[in-house]
Amino acid sequence: MKRLAVTALLLTATAAQAQLASRITHYDIRKTALLTAVHDGAGTMNFGPLMTDKTLSTNLLFLHRGVIHPHSGIGQHFHNHCEEMFVIFDDTAEFTINGRTSTLKGTWGAPDRMGSAHGIYNPTDHDIEWMNINVGTSKVYDAFNLGDDRVGAAQDKVPQFVTMHLDRALLKSAAPGVMRRRALGPSVFYTPWAYVDHVLVQPGATLPETRYADLTEAYYVMSGDGAVTVNGETVAIKKGDAIPVELGQAKGFKGGSAPLELMVIGVARDMPTKQAFMAVAANAN
Repeated sequence: MKRLAVTALLLTATAAQAQLASRITHYDIRKTALLTAVHDGAGTMNFGPLMTDKTLSTNLLFLHRGVIHPHSGIGQHFHNHCEEMFVIFDDTAEFTINGRTSTLKGTWGAPDRMGSAHGIYNPTDHDIEWMNINVGTSKVYDAFNLGDDRVGAAQDKVPQFVTMHLDRALLKSAAPGVMRRRALGPSVFYTPWAYVDHVLVQPGATLPETRYADLTEAYYVMSGDGAVTVNGETVAIKKGDAIPVELGQAKGFKGGSAPLELMVIGVARDMPTKQAFMAVAANAN
């Protein structure tokens, strides 16, 4: 009887781990789709979803990951009921917001706030690693294409739009072995999108457990490896993994054999919750 009880506990723990593992997605370029003239842009790109509008209960519409091929891009287009942000990882791209274009080099993002237009172009001779994040006023996506591929667009030396730079040199100590920085705060966004954080967890260090009743989070592993625990379930994670955390779920992270680098997208339950979050953030500063 004792052996049966132990076996039952092991099976329960394995099933719980499988449940968490099934919610974690992994970026694999081989599983992405090849698209041409995205939003009337130049050339081709590959991408696929890591998260969709079904992943979280909040208005995170999607998290896409892929590559933009050489001399290719996404044409300039408007979003009137949602907000989007293109991100590149340690490379070069020409970002456009509302017809103003600048070249950014490194790990950068440029949020396209609700009611604005944006595009991106790869001027290099190689693929660039790319991500797209979208949060809406509802679960409905909208876009209006301008037929503008931005090839050869005039550029500003200094970007005339909001940008996000994920640079380890900008991180600050948040706990033993943990560095953190809020790259974009709640005032940047008009939707329930609340923040984008950059986190680095050293090997063996632990990101303390947190739980938010009115915020969901999407974690993307930029580099390294480690483990995530959500509501007591623990799964190993590595570069390219995307981890969704629902309202009220407790989560914590531990660094593995290499520093675990995370990008965190926080989305509030609704606008009143977002406004309350903004007020708390403002008072903390």
